[in-house]
Amino acid sequence: MLKPLRSGVPLDPPAAGGTAHAEHRARCERLLAVLNEGANAGVASHAVGLRKTTSNLFRDREPGAHRRLDVRAFDHVLQVNAAAGWVDAEGMVPYDVLVDACLAHGVLPAVVPQLKSITLGGAAAGVGIEATSFRHGLVHETLSEIDVLVGDRRIVAAGPDNAHEALFHGFANSYGTLGYALRLRACTIPVRPQVMVRHQRFSRPDEYFAALADACERADLDFVDGVAFDSGTLVLSTAQFIARTGPVSDYTFRNIYYRSLLKKETDYLTARDYIWRWDTDWFWCSKNVGAQNPLLRPLFGRAHLNSRTYTRIMRWNSHIGLTRWLARAGGWRRETVIQDVDVPIARAAEFLDFFLRDIGITPVWICPIGATATAERWPLYPRRRALYVNFGFWDVVHTRAHHAPGHFNRLIERKVVALSGIKSLYSDSFFERSEFGELYGGAAYERLKSIYDPAGRLGDRYAKCVLRQ
Repeated sequence: MLKPLRSGVPLDPPAAGGTAHAEHRARCERLLAVLNEGANAGVASHAVGLRKTTSNLFRDREPGAHRRLDVRAFDHVLQVNAAAGWVDAEGMVPYDVLVDACLAHGVLPAVVPQLKSITLGGAAAGVGIEATSFRHGLVHETLSEIDVLVGDRRIVAAGPDNAHEALFHGFANSYGTLGYALRLRACTIPVRPQVMVRHQRFSRPDEYFAALADACERADLDFVDGVAFDSGTLVLSTAQFIARTGPVSDYTFRNIYYRSLLKKETDYLTARDYIWRWDTDWFWCSKNVGAQNPLLRPLFGRAHLNSRTYTRIMRWNSHIGLTRWLARAGGWRRETVIQDVDVPIARAAEFLDFFLRDIGITPVWICPIGATATAERWPLYPRRRALYVNFGFWDVVHTRAHHAPGHFNRLIERKVVALSGIKSLYSDSFFERSEFGELYGGAAYERLKSIYDPAGRLGDRYAKCVLRQ
């Protein structure tokens, strides 16, 4: 029996895990030693953040006096148990590494967020979604275990039915302010070599969302998502794994996936290429860095057509302010609108009408989230046990009119709340603290903070997600 890691809960590696779990345990011991050294040096009360090489948060944070905890070593896939239907991995594992490890065993994580650089721990602490969500829900709904480094320098093993059940269900949408996931166990699903995709086009939103709801009831489908190109051009994409081994489309270099939705009725991709169909062009946002220009695209090359490249460019631009300067020079005012929002399907057409009329960004990604059995068990990201529609939009609104800061993002927030929806917190938010607490499980959050981070070393969620601290 291994000693507990200051948690009272032994974190024994599964018997079949072998060396990988033992090495993981050693990394945990070293991490706790670093934290205890800091405590002995009198810095235990300092705010703690993560030192890592990747982030998919799209908001600029104010500089602060955070002690940076290096968790970059926690990037290993520990075990894939295809027969039992789960994968054990560390929190900093990016999904492209996780997917490759699982595919080698003929499975995939049940929900794989759209971008390769998203980490398993990040998707658990935030909100992760993809075209399997109509059946499996959000990433956190596919987890069965999380080992969490909490604020008082303990590592606790949280599960849906153990002593740390409240932390397990409260971890989603906590954004690192309750703890950091060092190991997670995620559900996997079996795969076949290829995916067949069918694209169905609609000109009326009401008919489109009715067809989307019907698709979510079909047992033969493995994936459901779609795109609104404008109010009269909506594409519903449904897909399923198949055993076929014939020719497939390639959207990893010269061809651009989202454009195919308007050209093809049926398409075939390898399982891996389907999973990353959106990553090559960051959905369609690669146009903002010239990567869709047929003359410039070869200069990027296949190796650099991906979300990691575009994220680096975006962060460089945010630091330098080049596009802000160009907009001002041209007499334009600009507001970045990068958001994902979830709206009950009964109100989806109403939201889309508002968005296209008052915000005007296109295309818009559309992805259903199913009424899973655990949908109501996540207090920090509450939703009913009902079918929701995620709308994803990531662009800039340009206008010559003067608006208060955050004008368009605030309009979206107000509309989502009015429609009984909820928005993700990975980007800019403008809620008042009291409303934020009402919408995002403030009472449950405070209870968890008092248990797992009573000194507030991991920061405050509202301060991080809204005040950018």
